[in-house]
Amino acid sequence: MPQVVSFGAHIADALGWPFTAVPPGQQLAPLEQIRFTVAGTAAAPSVNLAKLGVDVASVGRVGADTIGDFVRTTMTGYGVNVDHLLTDPDRQTSASLLPIRADGSRPALHVIGANAGLREEDVPWDVVAQAQVFHLGGLFVLPGIDGEPAGRILQRAKELGLTTTVDFLMSPRPDAVELLEPVLPHVDYLMPNIEEAGWIVGTEDRAEIITWLHGKGVGCTVLTLGGDGVSVARNGEAETVVPAFDVDVVDTTGCGDAFTSGFISGLLEGLDLIAAADRGLACGSLVATGLGSDAGIVDLAQVEEFRRTGRA
Repeated sequence: MPQVVSFGAHIADALGWPFTAVPPGQQLAPLEQIRFTVAGTAAAPSVNLAKLGVDVASVGRVGADTIGDFVRTTMTGYGVNVDHLLTDPDRQTSASLLPIRADGSRPALHVIGANAGLREEDVPWDVVAQAQVFHLGGLFVLPGIDGEPAGRILQRAKELGLTTTVDFLMSPRPDAVELLEPVLPHVDYLMPNIEEAGWIVGTEDRAEIITWLHGKGVGCTVLTLGGDGVSVARNGEAETVVPAFDVDVVDTTGCGDAFTSGFISGLLEGLDLIAAADRGLACGSLVATGLGSDAGIVDLAQVEEFRRTGRA
């Protein structure tokens, strides 16, 4: 049975690099690479957890289409259990077009697709009951889960004795606090990036963000800070900022999901909070060196060697 159940957003990404501008009319602009990868804040952590040697079951929905076949086959090839990856008969597989700029940043063009069909009853509770960690990835692009359903799911997972981790996939929206308030008391580790957390709280002040999230019941904030590393703070305690690794960035797609996988694998291994965050940063940094969410990470030994040698 899996150590981790990763529930939520499953997306196929089409990435082009390096992107400079949309050519006018029907003109052609050459790129050096185009890749197709499995992505999404539930699927991408599943792939990287499998690379790190963790038994993981990925739960979500894809469409009855060739894109869904690609997601299912690719994840299986990495060793992810997709027995509970459901096929939605009415919606296409969620997908994104990502033109990657030379500095690694990118806009995103997205079809929500089958992720919109995910429901509370899709959780395989017999499988969850035998796992150690329940990861919910993709709040704000899961309209059938967002709000009260997500709160109930996480509450039940905690009652079964699992550690709960949560990440977002969002843009600013006026109902964000309303949707999050039922969720936050049941989250052991909340792992958005600092920009997303600021959108929620309405400030860029990190101390205010942490205080607000702790006040809503989050057990530990784990706020990724891009090139500045990650802020970790247990509820009621001061934050610690773990510094980032210095790498040549190709693409930032999936770096947060890679962080999630490294952090969760560290928790499962019994690493302390700072060491688990450091492993997460190593995973995120390695993914940034290639194109797509599945780039960079080979296995746990490679990640640990990078942790030992990769930081100046």
